[in-house]
Amino acid sequence: MLTTNPFEPLFDGDKLREECGVFGIWGAENAVGFVALGLHALQHRGQEAAGMTSHDGANFHSHRAMGHVAGNFDSDEVMRRLPGRTAIGHVRYSTTGETALRNVQPLYAELNDGGFAVAHNGNLSNAMKLRRTLNRRGSIFQSTSDTEVIIHLVATSHCTNPLDRLTDALKQVEGAYSLLVLCEQGLVACRDPLGIRPLVMGKLGEAIIFASETVALDVIGASYLRDVEPGELVVVNGSGIRSFRPFDQAQPRPCIFEHVYFSRPDSIVDGTSVYEVRKAIGAELSREAPVEADLVVPVPDSGVPAAIGFSQASGIPFELGIIRSHYVGRTFIQPSQEVRDLGVKLKHNANSALIRGKRVVLIDDSIVRGTTSVKIVQMMRDAGAREVHMRIASPPTKYSCFYGVDTPERTKLLAAQMNVEGMADYINADSLAFISIEGLYRALGSERDIRQPQRCDACFTGDYPTLLTDAEEKVPGAPLSLVASR
Repeated sequence: MLTTNPFEPLFDGDKLREECGVFGIWGAENAVGFVALGLHALQHRGQEAAGMTSHDGANFHSHRAMGHVAGNFDSDEVMRRLPGRTAIGHVRYSTTGETALRNVQPLYAELNDGGFAVAHNGNLSNAMKLRRTLNRRGSIFQSTSDTEVIIHLVATSHCTNPLDRLTDALKQVEGAYSLLVLCEQGLVACRDPLGIRPLVMGKLGEAIIFASETVALDVIGASYLRDVEPGELVVVNGSGIRSFRPFDQAQPRPCIFEHVYFSRPDSIVDGTSVYEVRKAIGAELSREAPVEADLVVPVPDSGVPAAIGFSQASGIPFELGIIRSHYVGRTFIQPSQEVRDLGVKLKHNANSALIRGKRVVLIDDSIVRGTTSVKIVQMMRDAGAREVHMRIASPPTKYSCFYGVDTPERTKLLAAQMNVEGMADYINADSLAFISIEGLYRALGSERDIRQPQRCDACFTGDYPTLLTDAEEKVPGAPLSLVASR
């Protein structure tokens, strides 16, 4: 769940947190150098910790650290300790498990067949139940991460072939996973049967690469080959590339929020430009919820593409009415709430000369708890805005995510507690509107079909595509039996 730690970055506690990012490469000199660059490009997906594991043909080597990739993997000394032509890496924002070094990935274990390292983007919705079963069998866990469950399931599988053991393990888990596994059999990439979390495949010379987003391929000059398909397991080793489909076929349900917020705008997700989709969302929003105004102002930085689309479709000028500082982290934290509130202006400040006397349309990607929206709207009023209207480039977030996105519990989601009019009053906006779920699908170039859902949109609709075993055990009989379309 979303942390209430007072040391979280100013102004960011009201955002949905990115899940994690993975990057792996097979067959390249200085493999970890490429992994470091790839993880830099994926840093937006997780800022708490980073790690890498390499294999030199005989031994595995790992380094994990709290904090960003820069500072932890830009040292020659560290990189020399990670030799080999194959490596995987991970950037983490914790969605399960405490923020501690023992949970930083890739997780590594010595199994009967040799070393086994795993980097996981996603979340297992039955990890607690599986963990209890494994504990009773004698498994000893070294972390509180759901990812370690996969390692123990592999270790205790009765299958004889290592890849069959991995498949056997994954058939027991629920939820979302895009995995990179480094083992004696090679580099393995796998995506859950619904394809909830993204994973792409690329090539650089003879080297094969896997990454959470295409932007990580761009940064190292690699070419995009294709997405790892939902339910596909790809093995790369000295014998070449092999693809397996060991799971029952299912209707894919990739996460719709990748297009709204999580992915970088310069990435291609599901074959579609994230930037172009976000502009289309803004244009659709302007048609669904028009307003008379003088300026369209994005809430930086995630609101920018949608604001451009809204401006172009509505004819209202786009302006940078809020200026964001990119140099504020966790250091300016004071014990006084009054000083903390003033500190918000270190990160976002109104462009008062532009705002004064104007009717402003603010464009943001989402409203979670509403605390950010309250402060942004008040900032506009303090800067002299005559009217402040807010338009949101996603439908109301009414339900928690159980697939690797860190969201508050449902009782803390503003849209789960109030209707749109109540939310507008709460944030003190002259008007508030969200794009409809149908409009969001239109911006993605499709029509929503409730009989055969194309994407995971559970945070908006409550239509969870998998069982939610752990959540339902935690709150028996609660309306988490919103477990439609399994």
